[in-house]
Amino acid sequence: MKPIQVGLMGIGVVGAGTFNVLKRNQEEIQRRAGRGIAITMVADLDVARAQSIVGDGVQVVNDARAIIANPEIDIVIELIGGYGIAKQLVLEAIAAGKHVVTANKALLAVHGTEIFAAASAKGVMVAFEAAVAGGIPIIKALREGLTANRIQWIAGIINGTTNFILSEMRDKGLDFAVVLKEAQRLGYAEADPTFDIEGVDAAHKVTLMSAIAFGIPVQFDKAYVEGITKLGATDIKYAEQLGYRIKLLGITKRTAKGVELRVHPSLVPSKRLIANVEGAMNAVVVNGDAVGNTLYYGKGAGSEPTASAVIADLVDITRLHTVDAANRVPHLAFQPNTFDKAMDSLPVLPMGDVVTSYYLRLRVADQAGVLAKVTGILAEANISIDAVLQREADEVSGEGGSATVPQTDLIILTHDCQEAKMNAALAQMQALPTVLQSIVRIRKEELA
Repeated sequence: MKPIQVGLMGIGVVGAGTFNVLKRNQEEIQRRAGRGIAITMVADLDVARAQSIVGDGVQVVNDARAIIANPEIDIVIELIGGYGIAKQLVLEAIAAGKHVVTANKALLAVHGTEIFAAASAKGVMVAFEAAVAGGIPIIKALREGLTANRIQWIAGIINGTTNFILSEMRDKGLDFAVVLKEAQRLGYAEADPTFDIEGVDAAHKVTLMSAIAFGIPVQFDKAYVEGITKLGATDIKYAEQLGYRIKLLGITKRTAKGVELRVHPSLVPSKRLIANVEGAMNAVVVNGDAVGNTLYYGKGAGSEPTASAVIADLVDITRLHTVDAANRVPHLAFQPNTFDKAMDSLPVLPMGDVVTSYYLRLRVADQAGVLAKVTGILAEANISIDAVLQREADEVSGEGGSATVPQTDLIILTHDCQEAKMNAALAQMQALPTVLQSIVRIRKEELA
């Protein structure tokens, strides 16, 4: 049988890895797919560099639309990235009847509803395993492997840059800014790391997982997003002493009131497997009612790990290429005609309605009665305290630099409470004259 022909848009790090892995493992891949898969056309602005990667047997052009216009191309791989031209090209490829494979989590998190609807109307597939957690097959697990389950929650370390930074901060006792520079020097962080360190990249990914897990549309605009830029070595040290590690988690949960969709630093018990995921690795925990907790671990980025996911999508599409569209696995796991009911019953909750527990650190004047005032505010807000620790802090200069004020750190762990209640209590505590610095608040996730 003639190989299925693939056009590749963008042959950067992942594109080159995809081409090389597909070529290296072509016999194995063909045995799995039941048919050969060949990248026969590549579009890249740097034609000479692209040609040097793929050799003479592949047509290289500088206009991606030439791939879409080629009637011999069955599948288009989009590895350009971003929201702009990538969206136009994907929609044009769908309109031309091409299947699409993409690693573009930003595009799908923001415009996925439109793209999936267009693909369904045209009867083509949009596959995106590589968009979440690189080489970890988490999309396939959620969409197919866990089909029997009512998924309760997902919590994932899904950004390698931030996990590397937090691991280094813990191991070396360094502050964020110092480790960020080192991460950039080693190539773990981009020159502009904003999407990573502010949690946006992780939010794109957890938005897609949430849609697949709960049968709701992608709703990135409703996600709560908080990065790691305000974390200090002090809190990582205290968390360790309390038996926790701080990780940037993407979390989505099904509750009676709706779906939680959030990204933020979290204290995770050090005995949990996910708490021990170090460096640039990724891990996702999925809790289903039938299977309990399942853990997926591996490389979340890189040339060949991501290429592994891209090629897995190529194989899936090749297998299902001739199957009636109604009998394929839906893009977001649930049949589209069930979405309306799901949307009505599972709204995405505002962060103020989320219920979780907290770590609080207050730098306070070392005076009698301070602890009583703080715990009194929490009691009035009906926030139950799990544990209180007091640690000496260095003396620092007071106003004008002439006086020194003895200071201490109060570390408080709470039981579950509504975020809105905690926000109100924090405002009252911050207004106390004996609270000398901004209060540190980090959410705590037991993941039990």
